[in-house]
Amino acid sequence: MDSLAAAPGTGPATSPLPVLRKPRPAAKFANLPTDRTLVMGILNVTPDSFSDGGEHAAADTAIAAGLRMFYGGADIIDVGGESTRPGAVEVGVEEEQRRVLPVIQALVKAGVLVSIDTTHSATAAAALDAGAAIINDVSGLTMEPEMADLAARSKVPYILTHRRGDAGTMDSLTEYGNVAEDVAAELAGVRDKLYAAGVAPEQIILDPGLGFAKNEEQNWELLRRLDVLQAMGHKVLVAASRKRFIGSLLTEAGKAAPPAERDAATAAVTAISAHRGAWAVRVHDVGPSLDAVKVAARLTTAPAAAAPAAAGEN
Repeated sequence: MDSLAAAPGTGPATSPLPVLRKPRPAAKFANLPTDRTLVMGILNVTPDSFSDGGEHAAADTAIAAGLRMFYGGADIIDVGGESTRPGAVEVGVEEEQRRVLPVIQALVKAGVLVSIDTTHSATAAAALDAGAAIINDVSGLTMEPEMADLAARSKVPYILTHRRGDAGTMDSLTEYGNVAEDVAAELAGVRDKLYAAGVAPEQIILDPGLGFAKNEEQNWELLRRLDVLQAMGHKVLVAASRKRFIGSLLTEAGKAAPPAERDAATAAVTAISAHRGAWAVRVHDVGPSLDAVKVAARLTTAPAAAAPAAAGEN
């Protein structure tokens, strides 16, 4: 594994990124289930995330929540220390790392496969050093192009999310001709930058970026047209859990359903996404989505030949 900085005593590093000291847990990633869509549990170590902000702000509370998801069947736990909801305030890298690194270290020690949800290359590198195995960059390289070099050198899976603008501007950037084709074309442009940096095709996981510079109908259209992204030849991650467009669908008496009341609809989206071939879903409530992906897998599995009934059975 290449280092991202010079070894101590050998002079200044040629890259601004921190050194990666530990080998990547590639074997653990390779051992993920392949007979169903994977379930990624969301662990926000933040005070201001749209759904669960403040619930896991303390490290011990976050670790306990992550372990509950893991023991409840989550395949991956996605740890983030900065909210990416529309209007969120940016967090400094030092604070972000203070939030996430102890949590990642504890979860990895317990055997959890961890992804780091960050737009900052320094935080991603520190998280990989702490044992994380996947980079989940919701900025789609728009924040720090250095993330491409980190993905290339670390050789870990990289989740490439479609997004326009940032948390403060994304809601004003929803003009598309054909949203599915436009999103795919824009992702392909960023993918070319990853290729140019040395990222291998098999590292790349595509996320259509539901809720990021998309209005309600555009989100539903992207879910209907997952095949457009799949045609690009990469795994596809669907991250719809508790998002605003689901709350709007569940509006009653003129009031959208609050985030905590969107889990049943999220599980329905999970089932449909899994049936349409999504590699993974990213969710807050693991149990219902795990059941949903198992149902979807069973529907796509050819039935085994029925065994002859024993004498006297009917």
